Amino acid sequence: MRVKYFSDTDTAHIEFTESSVEETKEISENIYIDVDEQGNLVSMTIEHAKSNAMLSEFSLQEISAKSA
Repeated sequence: MRVKYFSDTDTAHIEFTESSVEETKEISENIYIDVDEQGNLVSMTIEHAKSNAMLSEFSLQEISAKSA
């Protein structure tokens, strides 16, 4: 997974896979997802990311099956 932030447009782009994009779907006014031929999530774009995605607090936490 890759997260890219474009400060000039305040846009975040999160890539989940390297699959080819078949279609882009609008989820809300500022959130779009890209899906492959099977409808699987490829990436997500978040406009106005600082206010819509709390980018200043970005972190990754892996939870093991024993902890859950």
